[in-house]
Amino acid sequence: MSAPRTIAVPAQAHGRRLDQFLAAQLDGISRSRVQLLLDQGDVLVNGGREKPSFKLRGGETITITGEPHPTPLKAVPEAIPLDVVYEDSDLAVINKPAGMMVHAGSGRNDAARSRGTLVNALLHRFNTLSSTGGELRPGIVHRLDKNTSGLIVAAKNDRAHAALGAMFAGRNVQKTYLALVHGAVAREKGAISAAVSRDPVRRTRMTTRPCENARSAISHYEVVRRLTTRFGKFTLLRVRIETGRTHQIRVHMASIGHPVVGDTLYGAAAQLTAQPAVREAGSARQLAEPERLRLERNFLHAAKLDFLHPLTGKPLQLEAPLPEELTAFLFRLESI
Repeated sequence: MSAPRTIAVPAQAHGRRLDQFLAAQLDGISRSRVQLLLDQGDVLVNGGREKPSFKLRGGETITITGEPHPTPLKAVPEAIPLDVVYEDSDLAVINKPAGMMVHAGSGRNDAARSRGTLVNALLHRFNTLSSTGGELRPGIVHRLDKNTSGLIVAAKNDRAHAALGAMFAGRNVQKTYLALVHGAVAREKGAISAAVSRDPVRRTRMTTRPCENARSAISHYEVVRRLTTRFGKFTLLRVRIETGRTHQIRVHMASIGHPVVGDTLYGAAAQLTAQPAVREAGSARQLAEPERLRLERNFLHAAKLDFLHPLTGKPLQLEAPLPEELTAFLFRLESI
């Protein structure tokens, strides 16, 4: 939209809100970005400014004169409790809970939605972090998905950040996860070597299908436990990743037909349904209402990190146990 753009409102749009109409008309522009355009005064209806809630009548001419420019975000300290597993003057290792974003996305222009991140908590706890990641991602060397829990390293200074970055890039940090997946994985151990790229159709997903710009990704897994339950069969896996691609374990496990439990983005069921029990009702046999079980996060946990301290060379072997919500889920899954 570098040059002014004009849209003729059809009669069928009668009664629609202005912001909803524009969000549907402008490819790649979200409703929040439409709101920005309106706030900036870059949307004119018949030559005048209107509110986002303005009801169209049909026949209007809408002129868009600019681009949505969100105010640049800067992470701010927040008093959020942190589970610090290790800390020294150069780095800290945190056991991140599921549901917490590591940092705000660059496209998030609403400050309220950019609160509650790991970065906000780190700034409050440690005051100073490395500046390498910029004002939105200070201290962040690697990432965990929002709905994945477990160990993540933060750098307190630029020297440590540079050394840690080189270690992660050189695959000198061993990262081990625990994952509960659907179905009975056939082999006791194995490796998945499948390049990962952004799904060209569903942009929130990654894919192992051949695509341009796909990046190599290798995941090694071994069976920890096999579960046969009234909700079906599952396999608890220990997964070690050589690479750290976006959604790597999630997309790799889905690619072999065993999505991570709770991961609806990659094909896991939104809820589990138990085999219906038979109960006696007088002389008739009836099927009882089936029990349902739901996990509000992915059953994926970064359980262990092994690496040499980037500046002292000291071996660090750090672990975080399964969080309570996952152990409780396992217990209920297996209870009779």
